[in-house]
Amino acid sequence: MTTEIPRLENYSSIIQNYRSKIVSPDEAVKCIKSNDNIIIHSNCAFPSTIVEALVKRKDELTGVEIFHALTVGDLPYLHAGMEGHFKHNAYFIGKNSREAVQNGKAGFIPIYLSEIPLLFNNGDLNLDAALIHVSPPDEHGFCSYGVEVGLIKTGAESAKIRIAQINKNMPRTLGDSFIHISKIDYLVEVDEEIKELPQANEDISPDMKDVYSKIGEYIADLIEDGSTLQLGIGAIPDAVLGNLYNKKALGIHSEMFSDGVIDLVEKGVITNEMKTLHPGKIIAGFVLGTRKLYDFIDNNPQIEFHRQEYVNDPYIIAKNHKMVAINSAIEVDLTGQVCSDSIGTKLFSGFGGQVDFIRGSARSEGGKPIIALPSSAKNNSISKIVPFLKQGAGVVTSRADVHYVVTEYGVAQLFGKTIKERVKELINIAHPNFRDDLMRYAHENKYI
Repeated sequence: MTTEIPRLENYSSIIQNYRSKIVSPDEAVKCIKSNDNIIIHSNCAFPSTIVEALVKRKDELTGVEIFHALTVGDLPYLHAGMEGHFKHNAYFIGKNSREAVQNGKAGFIPIYLSEIPLLFNNGDLNLDAALIHVSPPDEHGFCSYGVEVGLIKTGAESAKIRIAQINKNMPRTLGDSFIHISKIDYLVEVDEEIKELPQANEDISPDMKDVYSKIGEYIADLIEDGSTLQLGIGAIPDAVLGNLYNKKALGIHSEMFSDGVIDLVEKGVITNEMKTLHPGKIIAGFVLGTRKLYDFIDNNPQIEFHRQEYVNDPYIIAKNHKMVAINSAIEVDLTGQVCSDSIGTKLFSGFGGQVDFIRGSARSEGGKPIIALPSSAKNNSISKIVPFLKQGAGVVTSRADVHYVVTEYGVAQLFGKTIKERVKELINIAHPNFRDDLMRYAHENKYI
């Protein structure tokens, strides 16, 4: 792993350029002004040192707008006393910003992951500064965006000023993942661990582990040898990965992936050799995981990171034959409408890449778009297959987009089905405690 700046004589000008831009965190953020729009590196690349320096200037600043997607760790500009100085606008709501969004102290922008960069390219959002977190420059002066490339690359290129936190612990990821030091205005050297998001299996009850395992088995049965997969992070993707060891020549084209793919690569299950787009390569926009994952992706030529507007473009996704998209939901109604971003009126997460990949896989030759969720919640007291979505709930994926819905009770195939047929399919995979009520509702409303 690259740990220091190369000091070859031939590259003395690069080193001089680098050294001339090194400043303290406090000096780096002095260029931020009131009412500026700032994009911050998302996910595990969140640049804590320069963000903390910015927040220290709160009494000098008003109306600074901060934009980013899901991040890991504390968000100091959402603490008490920051109102009026900073406002966060989330493209995807994480645990660390959910309360602020729900209380109206932070904003939420509903948008497909593939279209976020359009805000910058089209001038809908003029960015004054980008706070980024990158690897040290190589001998040619290029720094890698590391664990998150997809959203930050276009955003940083669109910003008027770029402030970089340079960290020897940031992996050097390959693909369309670099920025040259000549394009960076201020450099802050840090030596800190990259934030991690471990798999959460230890926090799942034994009963729910069994539920997720059954869901994983049903999904695995839908995956053919030679398929290309989109997988996120969480109990369902982990359960799917755990059931793929008897598969052959699988590939990955996904907005992100986590630690779970490593063992399948090492065991020769994920080879990417049968992919019809980027054969031999894992394609992603970012990763969420642990140091083990960061070491795996560091300078690894079998993995390419690209901008999210490329990775998540349904047209690009569809070029992968046998593309299997696996996405989760909060609830699904009897007609197949999928709510994934809210619990009633309470905003919970975001659109992410669900619709991008559901539509892309639907247009793939042999593709399979899958929505997966447990049939119930809170010790089987709440059904997640529902007569109708909660009041105020948002439809992320429309009923026309849904092909497969999977619970621990099986697979509902909805594509091309009438409402009557859909209702029967979905009731069959609902928790048994709720099937009679669902059937009664369906009869009362002339669905069947």
